[in-house]
Amino acid sequence: FFFIINFMNIFKLSLKIIGQIIFVIIFFSTLHAKNLDKFNDADYLSDYFSGILLLNNNQYNESYKFLRNLNGLEKNHNNYSVKYLYALINSGNFNEAFKYSRVLEKQKLDIFESHLISGVFYLKNSNLDLAKKYFLKAKNENSKFVLKNYVSSSLYNWSNLDTLDLSSATLELKKIDERFENLKKIQNVFLNCFFNSPHTNNLFDELTANKETNFSRYNYFHASHAVSFGKVNEAKKIVQSALKLYPRNLLLNQYKINLNETKKINIFNCKKEKHVVAEILYITANALSSQSIYSLSNFYLNLAKYLNDDFHSFDTLLAENFYKLDNLEKTKKIYRDLGEKGEAFKWYSTKQLARILVQENKKDKAIKLTTKAYKDLKNKDIYETFDFAEFLKNNEKFEKSIFYYTTIIENIKKDHPLYSECTDGRGVAYERIGKWDKAEKDLLASIKADPNQAYVINYLAYSWIEQGIKIEKSLNMLETANKLKANDPYIIDSLGWALFKLQKYKVSKDYLQMAVRLMPGDPIVNDHYGDVLWKNGNEIQARYYWNYVLKLEKTEKDLKKTIEKKLIKGL
Repeated sequence: FFFIINFMNIFKLSLKIIGQIIFVIIFFSTLHAKNLDKFNDADYLSDYFSGILLLNNNQYNESYKFLRNLNGLEKNHNNYSVKYLYALINSGNFNEAFKYSRVLEKQKLDIFESHLISGVFYLKNSNLDLAKKYFLKAKNENSKFVLKNYVSSSLYNWSNLDTLDLSSATLELKKIDERFENLKKIQNVFLNCFFNSPHTNNLFDELTANKETNFSRYNYFHASHAVSFGKVNEAKKIVQSALKLYPRNLLLNQYKINLNETKKINIFNCKKEKHVVAEILYITANALSSQSIYSLSNFYLNLAKYLNDDFHSFDTLLAENFYKLDNLEKTKKIYRDLGEKGEAFKWYSTKQLARILVQENKKDKAIKLTTKAYKDLKNKDIYETFDFAEFLKNNEKFEKSIFYYTTIIENIKKDHPLYSECTDGRGVAYERIGKWDKAEKDLLASIKADPNQAYVINYLAYSWIEQGIKIEKSLNMLETANKLKANDPYIIDSLGWALFKLQKYKVSKDYLQMAVRLMPGDPIVNDHYGDVLWKNGNEIQARYYWNYVLKLEKTEKDLKKTIEKKLIKGL
């Protein structure tokens, strides 16, 4: 058990090495033997391996620099052209990607990706005939990858609208794989919008009212449609109504500001095929990102950005992809650039940048950055204030956070969605500065407002247990919390600790052992498990766990002192 983390690191490294060996074997097996001599040169091999490894590591600019030196390799190695096109698009070299796609076509080596890039290039430049030609080629590839088929069919349909009416275009849309039913609903609304159908507004209403799937994003497109007819006030009503249901929606919050300032209010137009195609590519990128296929997600996302470079909300997904890939420098750059595109974007980007700074152990810088951004906000709402209060609490500025939580609580009703969150946050802050009476009152108020908050229940119950009060009540509450959040390690630990305090050591051991398995690197959980082992007569094992806690980086000084005493005297 104690070597799990190190073992996992070794295992990951081994997999990486094995992957590179397999990669070398595949490389040589796919080269034509008669042309092997040219690419057996050390420089060629070095450039190829470096380029592909950098691409796999999502370092696109660096990958491109190596792969561009291998002109002609596509004739001998089928995979090279695909990888090179990914590197070109993801590094922003769109024109070069288009030129390379033409080279592949002349050599009759063109592939799905080259057809797609050519089609997007011509669509961007308003040449629908040529766009249609290449999207049709992509469609005829009939890939085994179902998402590619969806993309190519959709893009071909949108490039072919000049020959269709709404009825025939709708029939073509219905031919798309039924597995993409929700995406077809989105395209159906856009088709009606494109053809000026009188049903457009009703279809937007129907789409956004869907309770099974969150289509809140499409309130923005509904409002944008109203703006295209000069109905700015109607667009404002659509946005305001949507924000009551989805107050956190970044796209809607920024559009609300844009509408009030009457600037940049036409960044999407459903009558422009390239704008709708950009949204289809974004949806594809989002689907790939949700499956952790980040490099391919970035490929489709960069094509979307190329077609509609004013649609800055695309950058939020790009930043998230790079963050998940641990490329923090690239993530920070995207957020800094996005922050210049509007006030809502600025506040969102600041929160994300602050999160990264805290991760980099630059807490003071994060606090300074967020505080300035909050003060600079011209359109402060309770949600921005709540975000700021949460940030302050999470970074141990408890008294300051209490001020902002209180500001919100005093200005909302108890049935407001933020009431339970604010009383919870303020309760935690009060507890951390030693004002337990106020903390307890707030935590109870939060649970009363929303009884299904497993973590709030856990926090209150655990606090009682630590004080040695209301243990039986705490145990009952924690059993409820465990039903709400099954297999949560924090709740399981609290359950085990309540049983420990009630001297039910055998049952307690089972829960605490489970918590340790779920959270092997947590100092408190391991300390609790050491205690219950001691009480069950397993003194050697108990000392083993206590020693382990001393070695953990997260272990606080007070806990270390307590454990050092236990190692000498036991319990």
